[in-house]
Formats: sequence, C-alpha cells, structure tokens
Amino acid sequence: MGMGRGAGSTALGLFQILPVFLCIFPPVTSPCKILKCNSEFWAATSGSHHLGAEETPEFCTALRAYAHCTRRTARTCRGDLAYHSAVHGIDDLMVQHNCSKDGPTSQPRLRTLPPGDSQERSDSPEICHYEKSFHKHSAAPNYTHCGLFGDPHLRTFTDTFQTCKVQGAWPLIDNNYLNVQVTNTPVLPGSSATATSKLTIIFKSFQECVEQKVYQAEMDELPAAFADGSKNGGDKHGANSLKITEKVSGQHIEIQAKYIGTTIVVRQVGRYLTFAVRMPEEVVNAVEDRDSQGLYLCLRGCPLNQQIDFQTFRLAQAAEGRARRKGPSLLAPPEAFTYESATAKCREKLPVEDLYFQSCVFDLLTTGDVNFMLAAYYAFEDVKMLHSNKDKLHLYERTRALAPGNAAPSEHPWALPALWVALLSLSQCWLGLL
Repeated sequence: MGMGRGAGSTALGLFQILPVFLCIFPPVTSPCKILKCNSEFWAATSGSHHLGAEETPEFCTALRAYAHCTRRTARTCRGDLAYHSAVHGIDDLMVQHNCSKDGPTSQPRLRTLPPGDSQERSDSPEICHYEKSFHKHSAAPNYTHCGLFGDPHLRTFTDTFQTCKVQGAWPLIDNNYLNVQVTNTPVLPGSSATATSKLTIIFKSFQECVEQKVYQAEMDELPAAFADGSKNGGDKHGANSLKITEKVSGQHIEIQAKYIGTTIVVRQVGRYLTFAVRMPEEVVNAVEDRDSQGLYLCLRGCPLNQQIDFQTFRLAQAAEGRARRKGPSLLAPPEAFTYESATAKCREKLPVEDLYFQSCVFDLLTTGDVNFMLAAYYAFEDVKMLHSNKDKLHLYERTRALAPGNAAPSEHPWALPALWVALLSLSQCWLGLL
C-alpha cells in the first residue's frame, strides 16, 4: 500500500482543524493555558462551518483573539502538542478565511452548537482499510507493539524493555500519521518515581479517510470521545476507519485506526495512565526526517541518561546485601512493602517471573501503591492481545536465555532478592540526586 501523507494543496476546512483546538482541561497545576484558549474559540465558532461571507469579519475577529491568547501563554506551553497544533491551525485558518493579523480582537460571542454528529458510515474506500489493501501485495504486513506503564516501564517496537525516569513531556510516537506524547509526573512529592499523568494522541488528516483528530486523557479523566466530542474520523467518506470505543467507563478505551492498521489501548489504573499500541512496521518507520527519530521513545527507547539499568545497579549494590533495605527511607509510601510481601503480591497476578513481574515488584517497593501491580498486569494483558508474535510475549533480562514456548529461563546468575534490595536502595539514592 502506498502510504502517502495525503496532504493536498487545498486548505483544510474548519472542522478538519478545530479538533486540534479543543482538548479537555488540564490539572490545575499545569501552567499551560492553551486549552482555555481552545475552548473559548471553539465555543465562539463551533457553528462557523455554516457561516456566510458576510460573517467572515466576525470570524476573523475571533481568530485574532485566539491567536492573541496563544501568544500570552506561549512561554509556559513549550513542548505541548496541543499548543503547537493550535498555533499551526490558526495560521491555516487565517489563510483560508483571508483574515488579516491586524485588527480588532474583542472577545468572541458564544454560538449554539449545530445539532447532530456524523458517527456512522457503512461504506469506505479500500484505501481506508490497511489490511484489505495488502491483498495486492506478496506478503502480509508485519505488526509491532509498544507499551508504557507503571513507573514508567517501556516496551519498544523492537521488544526492548526499559525502565526510565523521563519526567515531564516526552514523545512516544512521531510519524507521518500520528503523534503520541506522554507527560510523567512524580508519584509522591519529592519522589524519583514517576508515572504517566497525561496522554495526547494526534491523528493527522489522511486522504479521503479521516480528518485530523485529537485524543487527550489525564488523571481521573479518560474520555470516550475525541476532543471535539466525536467518536470517529469526521465527515470524510472513510470516517469510520478511525473509531474510539469505551470498554470500561473511565478505565479502558480502545481506538481503531484501520486506515493505518493500528490499534491503541489506553487505560487508567488507579490515578495513572497506561498506553499500548499495535502498529505495522511500515507505519512505524514512516517519517520524513529519520534523524528526528532519536526522540521517538517507542522506536529508539529512552535516552541513556534517562534509563535505569537493572543489571548495572544490581552489580553495584548487591554486595551491600539486605541491610540496605532496612535503612531510613526518604519516602512515605501509602503502604510499605518488603521484598517478600511485594513478590507475593505481584505473584497473585503475574505468576511468571519475567520483566513485567520484576517491574511490578520494583514499583511496589518504590511507591507502595498496589495499583502499580494492576498496571503491570493489564500491560501484559494488552501485550497478549496486541503482540503479533506469541512466542515473544514474556521478556526476560538480557543475561538470560529465553526458553522455548515462553517457559521461564532455567539460568539464574543472580538471585532476584538481591536485585530488588539494590533497586529499593537506589530509589532512595535518586532522591538526593534530583
């Protein structure tokens, strides 16, 4: 299938751009106020796709007010995907409606939302179904998986497993068809343990299939719709090749992007978010500038200075033994776990002692939050659903040989207790470094 970007020469229509603008409100601690600008502009112009030429000056006034709002919050919005999408969208709308950047910027008046929302369409062109297009090819597409969960733990498209610091905003995926960015925040004040508190996904406009759509989730807010309130790809002929489905209210949503053969699962477990995706290799590698892939965590992994290397840390700390575990802790987790109680708890949901199990134990020791056990459990459940190679579901440390059929490795060069004692000690040391 030829995977062109489909960006035509014609300007994008208003309702192809506006989904970028409207996102759910961020936590009160977020300094970026772009979503406030977005919602004000959306409320004022949501009926503007019916505007006649005589109302264009009014629309331009609202657009200038919107641009002014974005400039006021620019300093605090660096790296925010919604902000940068809005800025580019404003420029497009200025050109499309022949608006001058100079002129009145009075507050726009509210408009009534137009009734109805196109959610269902029974037919769609073949180009909007990735797998069907491969009937013309000699080989079926090869699918890959990436997942992010817990404190946070990353499984890349190449099945590399990493535990990372990555506090703040980081791009997970950035290719010609979609962008995914996560924001990780400390689990406890002053803690080095972080978890995903915000997720933004931008599906780019693609040929006759979908309009540009934005999905955004935050702590305690897992919407079952895109930012503009719709649940599909908009008004194009192949709109149903992008659909969002709520599996469990407030806890689990699934997004099917059939036009690029992609499935995304987002969950809220406890207060924090998990992310999992199944994507064809062709889409994974569809980038204009390959040099920019260094920031693409799902493909390249975390930067070296952000990685937590279990093996290196274990070798450095193992000699100090279990006594380090009894040292004073700088954290005050809601529930204190010993190594024995953490392993017992994780074994309830994760009987195979692979890297998902080890991540569970590590998270319980460093956070004391039992929801991190569930995050590891659901992350592995998503792997079972999304990974194309059932012989690679379980991952183990690189020093271990993977036995056939996903059996647990028979070689154990180090004992697990030493690993977790060392990691717990390390988690306390991190606090002094940050």
